[in-house]
Amino acid sequence: MTPTPDEPALDLPGLVRDRAAEGRVKAAATRARKATEAEIAEVDPVARVVLELPLAHLDRPFDYAVPVAMANGAVPGARVKVRFGGQDVDGFVVARSAASEHEGRLAPLRRLVSPEPVLSPAVAALCEQVARRYAGVSADVRRLAVPPRHATTEKAPSPPEPPLPTDGGWCEEAWAAYPAASAFIAHLRNGQAPRAVWGTGPGEDWPALLAHLAAVALAAGRGTILCLPDHRDVARVDAALTELLGDGHHVTLQAEPGPAARYRDFLAVSRGTRRIVVGTRSAAFAPVRDLGLVVVWDDGDELHAEPRAPYPHTREVLLLRSELEGAAALVGGFARTVEADQLLRAGWAHEIALPRDAVRDRVLVGITGASDHALARDPFASTARMPREVFDAIRWGLERGPVLVQTPRVGYALKLACERCRTPARCSACSGPLELTGPTSPPRCRWCATEAPDWSCAECGATGLRAPVLGDARTADELGRTFPSVPVIASSGDRIRASVDARARIVVATPGAEPVAEGGYAVVVLLDTWWALGRDSMRAQEEALRRWCNAVGLVRPGGRALAVGDPALAALQALVRWDPAGFATREAEDRWAARLPPAARVATLTGTPGALDDLQALAALPEATDVLGPVPAPGGDEGEERLVLRVPRTLGAELAHALAEAQRLRSARKLEPVRVQLDPLEI
Repeated sequence: MTPTPDEPALDLPGLVRDRAAEGRVKAAATRARKATEAEIAEVDPVARVVLELPLAHLDRPFDYAVPVAMANGAVPGARVKVRFGGQDVDGFVVARSAASEHEGRLAPLRRLVSPEPVLSPAVAALCEQVARRYAGVSADVRRLAVPPRHATTEKAPSPPEPPLPTDGGWCEEAWAAYPAASAFIAHLRNGQAPRAVWGTGPGEDWPALLAHLAAVALAAGRGTILCLPDHRDVARVDAALTELLGDGHHVTLQAEPGPAARYRDFLAVSRGTRRIVVGTRSAAFAPVRDLGLVVVWDDGDELHAEPRAPYPHTREVLLLRSELEGAAALVGGFARTVEADQLLRAGWAHEIALPRDAVRDRVLVGITGASDHALARDPFASTARMPREVFDAIRWGLERGPVLVQTPRVGYALKLACERCRTPARCSACSGPLELTGPTSPPRCRWCATEAPDWSCAECGATGLRAPVLGDARTADELGRTFPSVPVIASSGDRIRASVDARARIVVATPGAEPVAEGGYAVVVLLDTWWALGRDSMRAQEEALRRWCNAVGLVRPGGRALAVGDPALAALQALVRWDPAGFATREAEDRWAARLPPAARVATLTGTPGALDDLQALAALPEATDVLGPVPAPGGDEGEERLVLRVPRTLGAELAHALAEAQRLRSARKLEPVRVQLDPLEI
């Protein structure tokens, strides 16, 4: 047969040789498998394996036979491959036993991926508890707990732990301002498991205090996990631990250094050569040996909520872990969440806080904009975005050091309206809102980016524009013109600064992007407080107070803070008195009256109408369950709906179990998935 020009000639001898080689390889693999199946380990020949499959009906251990060749390496926590459903599946060995409850013949382990025990028994139990609490699959939780393998890194030994530091009583001196802290430290030093909610005072060097607690636990031969919201907080605690203990006593677990560095630090913890872990939410699952203390800082930050199934919260993971491993627990922050207040109300934890006179000595907080005193000094204070008192406070602060101005929005002029009739300015091409991106740029549509240099109002024909909502860029521009001899620095979006020096300057930042000033800020100004309180959220006031407290917490001892807003608002009054604890208590009482979390356990179900009906039919929900909805799913796909289930707090475990069982049945039947989320931040 002659090949066509477009068809290459076949190398028949080579093809025959390749097929013969392939046949020999398959025959050798078959002989090796049969030999392996015949040679089963004599000691503990059964391995219980959990599969890395996100399927609810397969969320349980399976028994496999251990070949002789893998007898020493297939230890609890090791990675293996097994044959399941006609394909090779990743898994972890969680136990070895002498016999199996399965009456038939066990399939052998397919391959030992690594003998490194990366899934400790304590972390495996924690993953099961977290999956049970959130009606999820433990494989999804293990994906959060164990990082991907890096073979080259795994071959290298972990450096040994340096000599333990001596406990010279420095911790009591560092925490001397908090009277209740001495009992917590004493219990921690004695190997006990105290639990506390820490109300941090303004101007506190909280990374140094947390480092002292970790040092006490380490001197007692126990480990510590410190979970922070973001990498900037991790860097601060990392520096504090290095300054106190030196290098080699702790690791930081976060994604920024890369997979190799993260896996290296993870192995150091797993092998027991490091017993202090600092990191973001995934650090809550770190396999720390002899765990003695878990700490979550600023638990109200939304970054502590995992965005992937089963959506666990760092605070809840650490509290579960403290119960399972008998470790001390500390929930700290400048503000206090309603959930932390619930821990105090239930008697689960004790309070650590500054005395009132110490708070008054640290910072003076005022409100301007609508009070009688402010209007007497400045008749336009109720309508001005920055009343006269703001500029007076900034001048006073610049004589003493840097000044922080917090504004809640990024950008220049985010919304525009007609100067005459106040009608919102819209794009003529797509009807989107117009904005200004700079002092000399023309109006531009936020949706289609079409410029509108010749805009005129469709209602009254006026061509003038006003900006009811301003961002950080416009704020920095105005302050730069008012104080031309002072540097103005912006920190927001993708231009976040970690720190500034002690020189006099104005720092304009959005919430969460405030740089840390050397020695602290002399003055902190909070603008546009109305915007933070106007969010459509159950947690709007709580979140606003948290952001304000975090900003005021950066002030130096003896500094000042000024908020522009209505003094009659409860959140601003709590800020002036520096009473986030009292505000959390009142907020909790309102939640209990309205049967909202944490007074109730809430689950949201998102899916198509048919899938939601099917899940409700399968789930044996508690009789006291309130079914709210369905309504169109906010931000979901077209045709999806959302259902809200609410039960009393005492029935929360029963609700989670019912939803988990229904998900298992639907998974086994390969029905359309439904997204189940328990205790979401927003309802």
